[in-house]
Amino acid sequence: PAAPVTFRAHLWHRPDLPRWLRFVQRDPGQPGYLYGCPLAPELGTHSVQVLAYNRRTFATASQRLLIGVAPAPGGDAPFQAEFLVGNRDVEELLPEAARELFLQAAAGLWERGDLHVINVTSALDRGGRVPLPIEGRREGVYVQVGSHSPFSPCLVAAVSPQSRARCHRGQRPLASCYDTFAPHFSIRWCNLTLVRPPNPNNGVQTPITRCTPSFWGGRSQFWGRCAGPTDGTGTPIRGPRGGAGGTPGCMPRCPRSLQLLHHSSILGDTRELRLMAGSRDVPRPLSTLPMFNVRTGQRTDPAGDLGHGARAPLL
Repeated sequence: PAAPVTFRAHLWHRPDLPRWLRFVQRDPGQPGYLYGCPLAPELGTHSVQVLAYNRRTFATASQRLLIGVAPAPGGDAPFQAEFLVGNRDVEELLPEAARELFLQAAAGLWERGDLHVINVTSALDRGGRVPLPIEGRREGVYVQVGSHSPFSPCLVAAVSPQSRARCHRGQRPLASCYDTFAPHFSIRWCNLTLVRPPNPNNGVQTPITRCTPSFWGGRSQFWGRCAGPTDGTGTPIRGPRGGAGGTPGCMPRCPRSLQLLHHSSILGDTRELRLMAGSRDVPRPLSTLPMFNVRTGQRTDPAGDLGHGARAPLL
């Protein structure tokens, strides 16, 4: 059997990977994946060093990967739908076969054939937490699919106000395509997000609810809508054209009056807690008193004997 190998990846002469590039390896017996989608500031060539550790022989090996970042031909897809897959981990949707299977299921409800995956993100990365692994449960994966064709009536009905109201009541949204992904993918339809192109008549761009870069790849391979299938060495990874598109809209901005209200409420609560703590009639615990011996229960005055120089200044 193949020996278990642990992989580590970082930028050449740097301690970590860039922000747009991530690495995942669930177990030493499984392959590791480098996946990510750069934005406009990352255009150019990036040098990544991959280290491999043999867990049996303790042998090490190093490989240098040159990743070229270039704009995506054709630009970004104007219509994008993001699905939450509840029964998969992120590394299970990174291989090309899994993504093709997902696109086939999405094409059945979108009723279009020009679909492509533009974003694969772990649900844990969205939450920013690292939980304990639970046997038999999956983390969940956000998969964003894009197309140049409008949404199907099924997708539009799934995000209608009536469907959102049903989701708030714990019911399924109004849609007729629940079983399109079954049995391979379990879609949480209440988490469906649609991104429409901006309306040129009102001059207001439809906001993107989340701005997480697109991620996918493989061990010594990179692919996806950020790039077509490549050999992984010196081959461009195509990012979104113009890259950022909507990044300022993803940063919440509160009115100054609301910020001052929050600040004053915090100060008021702090003063109230200090007054409550100062007016308590409960005696202090002995363990908090100076020179208290927790083993014998004896107390001594720290200022009782100054002859030993315990209270003498150091300078």
